[in-house]
Amino acid sequence: MNKDITNLSLDLERDVFLRELLRQLSGTLQDLVGLNEAEGFVSIVGQKIGESINNDYRAALQVKKLNREQLSSVLVDLKQRIQGDFTIVSEDDNKLVIKGASCPFGDKVIDRPSLCMMTSNVFGTISADNLGYAKVSLEKTIASGAPSCQIVVYLTENDESMVAEGREYYQH
Repeated sequence: MNKDITNLSLDLERDVFLRELLRQLSGTLQDLVGLNEAEGFVSIVGQKIGESINNDYRAALQVKKLNREQLSSVLVDLKQRIQGDFTIVSEDDNKLVIKGASCPFGDKVIDRPSLCMMTSNVFGTISADNLGYAKVSLEKTIASGAPSCQIVVYLTENDESMVAEGREYYQH
């Protein structure tokens, strides 16, 4: 009997396919070259995406540079637009603390910490390009098994940011 294929109940559509593609690519990289190198490759892509998103927001807001208040709104808004549930926990002139209740990659991010470099580099690139400096600390991640993400974006070099684990970003 030839069942109509188009009526099969499958969890297969573009979004699921693309997230699975990224999961498999990052997993293959992690397996072949190790986590640190895989993070490096994803970081390069994240930087390019961060530059593009930064330019889009600046153009839409008609500004040459985002101020700190605009920056925090942009970081949350961009995650919301790609179906990540991110909110500002606290903010001041030295740092932003951001919680991610859900990841844009969904469950495809589990055991793929290299994908977190996308967030680090997008946040870091946009922050540094507008305010001169950023250090992104991924304190907790869903990819590593936490129920939510906690990301700290340091906006100034100070004693606290210097001892924090994370990646530093500078204005181009």
